Amino acid sequence: MQATRIVVIGAGAAGLVASRELERRGHDVTVLESRRAVGGRIRTHRFGSVQPGPLVELGAMRIPGAHERTMALIRELGLGSRLRPFLTLFSDDRTFVHTAVGHVQVRDAPPVLVQQLRSRLPAADHREDTVRFAAWLAASATATAPADFAHAMSDDVLRELLTFVDGIDVRPYLGTRWSGGVDLNTFFTDHSRAAMQHGGRLLSFFADMAAETSLPLSRLTGGMDQIAHRLAAGLRGDILVGHEVVGIDVHARGVRLIVRNGAEVTVMECDAVVCTVPFSVLRHIALRGLHPDKLELIHDMAYWPGTKIALLCREPFWQRDGIMGGASFTGGVVRQTYYPPVEHDPVHGAALLASYSIGTDAQVLDDMDPATRTSVVLDELSAIHPQLSRPGMVREVVTRSWGQDRWSHGAAAARWGKDPGTCEDERLLAARPEGRLLFAGEHCSSYPAWIEGAVESAREVVRHIRLPAAARAGRIG
Repeated sequence: MQATRIVVIGAGAAGLVASRELERRGHDVTVLESRRAVGGRIRTHRFGSVQPGPLVELGAMRIPGAHERTMALIRELGLGSRLRPFLTLFSDDRTFVHTAVGHVQVRDAPPVLVQQLRSRLPAADHREDTVRFAAWLAASATATAPADFAHAMSDDVLRELLTFVDGIDVRPYLGTRWSGGVDLNTFFTDHSRAAMQHGGRLLSFFADMAAETSLPLSRLTGGMDQIAHRLAAGLRGDILVGHEVVGIDVHARGVRLIVRNGAEVTVMECDAVVCTVPFSVLRHIALRGLHPDKLELIHDMAYWPGTKIALLCREPFWQRDGIMGGASFTGGVVRQTYYPPVEHDPVHGAALLASYSIGTDAQVLDDMDPATRTSVVLDELSAIHPQLSRPGMVREVVTRSWGQDRWSHGAAAARWGKDPGTCEDERLLAARPEGRLLFAGEHCSSYPAWIEGAVESAREVVRHIRLPAAARAGRIG
C-alpha cells in the first residue's frame, strides 16, 4: 500500500507510536483523539496542585522486564533514567494474602496455603516442594483472576499441574526472589510445557499471571503518562483532541472519515487510516466497506472491564507496619491493594491504590453508586488497615472504571481461556487491513492488555504502508 497523507485514529500508546514511526518514514500524519488528552489507557492521576506530589496509576502501571520493545521505547524517549523497580503482589513479605482462614501476612502464609491446597486435593500424594510450589501458584491465580474465571484453576487443572511439576526440581523457583513466594515467570520460561496443560487454554492466563506476580517489573517515577507526553511532543503533525470519529467508509481510493468536533461535523478523505481504538469502541461507529468476518470480530471481541479506586491518605500509615511497597491480595470486592512509593514531601499526603479489579469483580464495583462503593471498599480494607477509619485519614477518593469509559468500554481485550490457535487466528483477523484502513492496538497484538502489545502492533502496521516513489525522491511531502 502506498500513501503519504495518513490519519491515525486514537492518541493512545499504539496511535502515538504508529504516528512516530510513520513520520520517520516520511509520511504526513494527523492524529484524531476523541478525548481531550493523549494517553488512552495510560492514565496517571496526580493529587493536588503541588508537584511532585502524590500520584497513582489508574491505567497501565508496570512494565515486565521481558517487554523489550517497551523498555527500548522508554530509553529512546529519554526516560530510561526514570525507570524504577515495580514491587508487585507478594513481593513485600509484610503485605497480606487472603486465605480460607482470613488475611495472613505473606511471611506467614506458606503453611496456610499448603494446608489450603491439601484440603482441596486430599487424595493427592506429591513431594512437599511440589505442593508448596502449587500452593503459591494457586494463590497467585486466585489473586489475578476475576471470580468468573475461577474455573481456570479448577481441581482438575491443579492435578494436571501437580503431576507435571512432580517431575521437575522446583527448588530453584521457591523463595528465590522474596520470602515464601515463587518465581513463576522464570518457571514458565524454563518449562513452557507447564502452561500447555489443560489443552493450552490457560496459556495466555499463565503468561499474564507470571508477568503480574514475578519480578523484574518496572515503573516510571513521575508517572507512566510521560510516555504518551514525550511521544506526542515529538510529532510534527497535528494531534486534534476532542475530535470523535463517528463514521468510517472504506472505498477503492482510500478511506472517508466522518468526524465530530463539538457541534461541527466534517468529512475527511484520507489516503490511508490507521485505526487504534479498541473494537469495543469501534463497534459503536458507523462502518462501511469492511468484510463481514471483520465486522463480526469487531462486534464480538470480548473486553475485560477494569476498575481502580485510589485514596489520598493523610500519611503512608502502611510504612509504620513495615510495608514499603508491593501489593496485598485482599480478596472480597477490593481484590488487590497496591502501595505506591512516596517520592515527594509527605506533608502532601500519600496515594494508596485501594482496589484494582477486572472482569466480573470490576463489574460488581461499577454497579454500585459512588458513595456505596467508597464505603464498601473502606470497610473491607479497614479489616487489614484499621488506620483508614481514623478521622481525616482519607482526604480524597478517585475511581477509574474503564468498562464504563465511553472511549474504551473495557480495560483490555480478553483472551484468557482460549487455546493458542484461536488466540492467533483472532489476532491475525483483528490486525488484517481492510483496503486502506489498517488496525493497531493491544487487541491486534501478541500482548493484549500490555503497552508492549500497543508498541508491537504499531510497528507492525507501518510495514503495510509504503511511501510513493515521488515522495521518496523529495517531490511530495
